[in-house]
Amino acid sequence: MRLTVLADNNTYIDRYFIGEPAVSYFIETEGKTILFDAGYSDAFIRNAAKLHVDLLGLDYIALSHGHNDHTWGLSPLLSLYSEAVLNGTGLPKPILVAHPETLYSKQYSSLEIGSIVNEAALERFCTLQLSKEPVWLTDKLVFLGEIPRLNAFECKKPIGRTVRQGIPEDDFLWDDTALAYQSGEGLVIITGCSHAGICNIVDYARHVCNEDRIAVIIGGLHLLNPEAGLLAATLDHLSRSNVKSLYAGHCTDLNAKIALSKVVQVNEVGVGLVLEYT
Repeated sequence: MRLTVLADNNTYIDRYFIGEPAVSYFIETEGKTILFDAGYSDAFIRNAAKLHVDLLGLDYIALSHGHNDHTWGLSPLLSLYSEAVLNGTGLPKPILVAHPETLYSKQYSSLEIGSIVNEAALERFCTLQLSKEPVWLTDKLVFLGEIPRLNAFECKKPIGRTVRQGIPEDDFLWDDTALAYQSGEGLVIITGCSHAGICNIVDYARHVCNEDRIAVIIGGLHLLNPEAGLLAATLDHLSRSNVKSLYAGHCTDLNAKIALSKVVQVNEVGVGLVLEYT
């Protein structure tokens, strides 16, 4: 499995890419290509071009959740697809895998922070597979679906409001999910923002994959000025989980990374990073 970071808050020095507070990863494994999240703008498309990554031949698009920094790039991606069709380029129809609530309206202080692309627009270019249950994209890579929230310290506060069956309500991001890859070294857990809680995600990935070893976690951990109790409980859980390596990006602040480095090897994340696991 080969993962290339197309969008993140940071870029590497002497690598002239575009950074934005968002996530997009390109994954190649077992003869399939997967786009995990689409960032906030067309930055991931421009970075992909510099990295010689082909976004026109995707087998899957997987979405971690419906927030704007993970879905608004779908609009320029559909524009790219539309232009390719106009130019006569053969275009396979990728399968878009997401939780059924990912495309719901999401609001924060009266601002729309959910997807600006609806199901009808996506269905012109993609086959939608909306599932709360795990979906195996390949023999080794799984979309985890809805993450059970079983511990007492994560996911206690909503982020804005969502509209469910026409009724606005507090949004606890039930659509938030992750990917897990079964490598020879253990699980590679790939997150967007970890609104479901990184510890809940780790526990569910282990359950779904029947694998206790965690080789690496990459992605956002939603540890932005976290409460002391939450951070302490997270450090304890990850330490007991014996996570070997952590690429904490996007929505993980410096103080959280410093604290995490006391219990796990913390590595830098930036656009252009390539990770490979067999």
